This record gives sequence, structure tokens and C-alpha cells, in this order.
Amino acid sequence: MVNLTIDGKPVSVPEGTTILEAARGAGFMIPSLCYQKDVCDVGACRVCVVEVEGDDMLSASCNMKVTDGMVIHTNSRRVKEARRVNVELALSAHNSDCTACVRNLNCSLQQIVSDLNILESPYTKKVRYDKWPKDYPLIRDSSKCIACMRCMMVCEKIQSLGVWDTRGSAVHLTLGLPGNKTINESECALCGQCIVHCPVGALYARPDTQKVFDAIHDPEKVVVVQIAPAVRAAWNEGVGLNREEAGVGKLVAAVRALGVDYVFDTNFTADLTVMEEGSELLARLADKGSHAWPMFTSCCPGWVRFLKSQYPELTPNLSTAKSPQQMFGAVTKSWFAQRTGIDPAKIFSVSIMPCLAKKNEATLPGMDSAGSGQDVDAVITTRELVSMLKTFMINIEALKEERFDDLLGEGTGAAVIFGSMGGVMQAALRSVHCLVTGQNPDPDAFTAIRGFEGWKETSISLDGKKVRAAVASGLSNARELVEKVKSGEVKYDFVEIMACPGGCVCGGGQPITDGAEFAPERAPVLYDLDKGAKTRFSHENPSIKKAYDEFFEKPLSHRSHELLHTDHTAWTMPPHSNT
Repeated sequence: MVNLTIDGKPVSVPEGTTILEAARGAGFMIPSLCYQKDVCDVGACRVCVVEVEGDDMLSASCNMKVTDGMVIHTNSRRVKEARRVNVELALSAHNSDCTACVRNLNCSLQQIVSDLNILESPYTKKVRYDKWPKDYPLIRDSSKCIACMRCMMVCEKIQSLGVWDTRGSAVHLTLGLPGNKTINESECALCGQCIVHCPVGALYARPDTQKVFDAIHDPEKVVVVQIAPAVRAAWNEGVGLNREEAGVGKLVAAVRALGVDYVFDTNFTADLTVMEEGSELLARLADKGSHAWPMFTSCCPGWVRFLKSQYPELTPNLSTAKSPQQMFGAVTKSWFAQRTGIDPAKIFSVSIMPCLAKKNEATLPGMDSAGSGQDVDAVITTRELVSMLKTFMINIEALKEERFDDLLGEGTGAAVIFGSMGGVMQAALRSVHCLVTGQNPDPDAFTAIRGFEGWKETSISLDGKKVRAAVASGLSNARELVEKVKSGEVKYDFVEIMACPGGCVCGGGQPITDGAEFAPERAPVLYDLDKGAKTRFSHENPSIKKAYDEFFEKPLSHRSHELLHTDHTAWTMPPHSNT
């Protein structure tokens, strides 16, 4: 333990603790902008400076370790003046049109300016405006960037891609893309973690709500909405309700109140994905010498983009099954349209996702298999849903719970856990076991692969043969796993990867609380829904049985391949290499 004094109070902390951690742990509030635990501690913003007796210079508390006998002043006149000047300098290079910003009222810079009672900046405004393609799913507004480097750090340290880099130095320092690349030429996975970790509005998802508004108000359009499982674990954060108040029924009622025609559950096609992907695994195992191993899941488009840019030679390892989002779009404009007598050309298919990469996925080659334009016409994030609910002035607290619409609104417990790391694998193994043995396993037999750190392994015995499986989330973990697979250090038959740490519950489109990681709070929401589900196995979903009986015939049938599977070699990464 190290003994020190902070603002006159004796404090004892473990060796290796930073001044910022020691002070906050002792109840002293030091503001910070660039700092995020385990992500960024470069001390770029200089807002967290403190005065250490005996040192001539003020020190950044986020990356300075405590030493025995240290005497620290966190709120001296010198410290307060330095913080104020540093924030005023940040404002001089920042577009402060807060009312028209996606992070208005949820911005760390805005909060610090308020806390420091800064009403105007004495410095001349010099705001940078760089060009950026507005049709790209990830938007960067250089006029809002405060060069905190969080985006660069999370991309490099947590996601191992290094899409962002610094440009210039001193007062001219800014963030951008290395080598004068455009974002379309980059290897960006579109995980959106840079958005989640940006403390201001310099990074945000391309807004697609207007397309949905237009479709809702078009009498010729039939607006069909699907809601991803992870959305129900986080949407409450954006509307100010606790998790108990914001159940699935309330979410359905809120979306229906927007004026859409049908509200369905992506869990339906998560179950469909289990049937197709599980059957594909068994088909590959039956002819093992003809396939590349392991088979990788293909539900996460951020992971697919990562694999195709970093390890294109492993593209054949991907399952050909589309993601639940894309299966849903294809089913909506085929079986659903046929069954209801609706002209598929009139259907406007909307998905509400926790994910940024889904916006790109909907436009990929092969994602128009139903023959009526894009199978999914618009993708909005959880944050965009919250924005739409506020725009429509919907009193969510007053809404009574409602059910999903029939047919495509029925999902199982296996489907709902797709939103958390390891959920796809657990759901698939439940049904694969039954497809081979004719008996259901204990639905909780594979919970050992739940968690948020590194990667996890499990195995299942099928006809006396051991099938080895692994799951990982976060692209640094994915890279480590793939490297060990390539070197032969580990051997698996089936691998699930989620691009975002913790899985879709922490996707780049989820509500943002700066500095907070909510996977431990959000994932149990899905686990509880699984536990309480009437049906916990995808193959027992009555609507899935009906879909095969009436339309698809069986998993991996000709029609299934046409509508529910895709060719991952039809496009390349980075996208500019397509031309």
C-alpha cells in the first residue's frame, strides 16, 4: 500500500494506482475528458491536472502513479485556472452548436463547461471542417473533434484495427485516417466502438430515421419492423425508464405507436438462423475433408468485415447463413408477403438494431434475394429509435404492454440470447444436439461459455465424436483466436465471434453513457428472458416449423439457399477494391 495526502486527507491505496483513481476512490472529483479506464490514458486533454507538491509542472492525474508520501492538491487556484484555460482552448477549436448535435445533453465536454461555469471563451474560434461521405454508416464531424484520442485508442487497443491516426501536432493536432485514406478505403469493421467512446458528437451513426418517417407517412407503403434481441436490453436507458418498467411488451407498444403496420421479433429469424447454420455445421462435419475448419458464425457483420479485411483467405470458413436481420428481410418479402397477400414491392422493411455494421450489411450484394429491392430497406440503431420516439412525443410510461404480431413475432429463449457473447453458440448447440440425438439437452448445459473476457471454449459429444467450439467478443480477442487457429495451436470445429466487446448488448448503436460499460447489466436481461421463455429451443418454435412446412421445406433446401444464405466472396474488403 502507498500512503499519500489528497487535499489534506490521508489516503492509502495499492501500489500502481493512478492519482485519478486514488482521488476518485477517496471521494475527490477530478474532471476528465480523454481518460477512459483500460482504453485511453494519454493525458491529451489536460483537464484532469493536479498539483503535486515539489513538482514545478502540473501533472495529468490519469496516467501518473502515486508514490509514498505524495501530497496532492486537486482543486488549488493554479489547478482551477489551468483546467479552465484548457477547456476554453478546446472550445476555441470546437463547433459549439450544441442544440443541433447528436450528443446534446449527453456530452462530456458540455458537462465540464457547465461545471466550470464557462460562459464564453476568450480565444478566437478556429474550427476545422473536413469532407466526409454522408452516405457512409459512420460519420465523422471534424468540427466537433477535440483530439482526445479515445477513438484511436479503442480502435487500436480493443479492436486491433488502428483505423484512426493523429495528424499535425500541438495546436494543429487532429484525428483522421492514416495515409490520406478515405473511410471507404479503410479496413473499418463498422463496429461503432469509436462512437460509443467519443465524449462529444464528433462521431455518430448515419441517421436513417427520415427514410422511416417517409415510409410511415406513405399510404402506399406497408411498414414492417423487426426488433433485435439486444435492443430490449438497453432501450430503456435512452427513454429514462428502469429495466423493470421497460419490458418487451412496452417496447412493442412504443414501436407500434410510431404508426408502423407490423411489429415483429428478430428472434424469429434468430431461430431460423440456428436451424440453417446448425444444419450447415452438421453437413460440413459429415464431409469434413471437403471444408475449411473451423466453421465461423456469420451473424455479426462487423466480424465478417474484419475477417475479410484481415484474413481474406479464411472467408470460406464463414457459414453461408445470412444474419437474422437479413433472413428476416428476405422472409418478409417472400413467405410473409405470399401468406398475407401483400405486394412485396409495397413492403418497407425496417430493422431496429444495436449495431452500426447492419446499415452496411443491408446493402451488400445478395441481400436483395426476395426480388423486391433491398430485403431490408432501412436500419436504425437503438439510439435512433429513442430519437424517433421523442420526435413523435410518445408518452412511453402511459403505454400498456402489447404483443408482437403473429407469425414472425414468435421467438424462443435460444434466440433472445443471440444478443450476448456466446448466445449464438449456446442456441446452436442446443438444437444441433437434438438434430443428431433426437433428444434435447439441458438448455443450460452450455452456460460456461458466457462471459465478457478473452474467449471461452466448450465441447459437445455427437454420436461419440467430440465437437469443439469457442466464442469470443471484441476484435483483439478475435485476432488472437484466429492467429492461434492459423498456427495450429488451437483446433475447433465451430467458432462464434462478436465484433463488439460483450456482444450485441454493447453494440455501436446502443445508448451511450460516457465511461460506462454495461455488458454485465444488459446481458442478464437476455438470460432472464431465456430462462422464463415458454420454449428454449429453436427447433421447437411453432412458427419455424410452419415456415418450413409451408415454404422452405427443410433446412438447406434449394429455397433456403436462395433466400437464407449468401456468397461472402461477392464483395471484398476494403470496399474500394471492388472496383
